[in-house]
Amino acid sequence: MHAIKGTPELTAVHSPFARKLGTFVALSDNEMSALERLHSRRRVFPAGRDMVHEGQVNQSAYMLASGWVCSYKILPGGTRQIVDFQIPGDFLGLRSVLFRTADHNIEPVTKVEASEVLASDLLETFNNTPRLATAVLWAASRDEAMVVEHLVNIGRRDAKERTAHFLLELGARLTLVGLGSNLGYACPLSQFVLADALGLSAVHVNRVLRELREAGLVTFRHGQVEIHDFERLVQLADFDRAYLDHDGPLLK
Repeated sequence: MHAIKGTPELTAVHSPFARKLGTFVALSDNEMSALERLHSRRRVFPAGRDMVHEGQVNQSAYMLASGWVCSYKILPGGTRQIVDFQIPGDFLGLRSVLFRTADHNIEPVTKVEASEVLASDLLETFNNTPRLATAVLWAASRDEAMVVEHLVNIGRRDAKERTAHFLLELGARLTLVGLGSNLGYACPLSQFVLADALGLSAVHVNRVLRELREAGLVTFRHGQVEIHDFERLVQLADFDRAYLDHDGPLLK
């Protein structure tokens, strides 16, 4: 882990995190200043080395500025279940700050740049700017809603529906922070990592992606998701983005 100097794209006003929170609340100058202070500890993490370990105490949280991260649990038999992926604009490890010990692992999928947030700084910010605290609570609630949807995905959707739904959700999340559209987005996930998240084998994921491509719906290869027929893909996955709550600021 290395500290880095501030750059314009990592300042609070330009950060993906501020853009994401702006979906819920129109941030005031005072709230942006508070957010800027939370961005003061910049860090770089290499791919493949955990930022947070399950069972770790006194853990910091992080606001992700660039790169992709996965949250995962290791089962007693040694197998891994990926719970979710985090993208720029996401708040990492909030539970790890509020709980006594971290309850999951967080591993960068790519090189990551993030702002480290100490528990004391977070609580002080929440005390001084309650609207900003409400916005962070909204972001955490949205993440919980996604985990619920992921449980439905694994438990009730077949492999093709599951994969389509996952790709659409990623697209919606990336579009929110200016990194995607209904036409597609860059995605650094391998089929092996995707398999861990979807509860499928890598061979099954490969077959499903081929079927989706041959059906003229979506192509995922060479780190790029290209959506050919957005409406049909939404119909196949029964994708209702209401749980993502992207319809505009609720607080002025």
